[in-house]
Amino acid sequence: MKLFVIFGSVLGLLAVASGAFGAHALENHLDAPMLEIWETAAKYQMYHALALFGAAWLVTQDPTSNWANTAGWAFFIGTLIFSGSLYILTLSGIKWLGAITPIGGVSLMVGWFSCLMAAIKLK
Repeated sequence: MKLFVIFGSVLGLLAVASGAFGAHALENHLDAPMLEIWETAAKYQMYHALALFGAAWLVTQDPTSNWANTAGWAFFIGTLIFSGSLYILTLSGIKWLGAITPIGGVSLMVGWFSCLMAAIKLK
């Protein structure tokens, strides 16, 4: 539980910093479509930083829940892959990185499904 709160806090902090960096430092260096990709990465990072707090709460409700733990790990790993690949794509211009992004998206969906299952199984 503590680990998911730490992950969520760090990802949230970095999402705010990333959003500000994109809005201020990259504004004159990237075209509109690339800035939009950067914003999507920051937005999804923040959403899933908050989702990690939900997973942490589910773990406190049932520390033995494999579903709750899977949710936390899926959110963390999915965010790294999804947002990370978009950040790198935007900064490097390496287009094939876009093929990695859906792997992160699937992991995020696994996280949400796992949250659903953990909640259903709560007593």
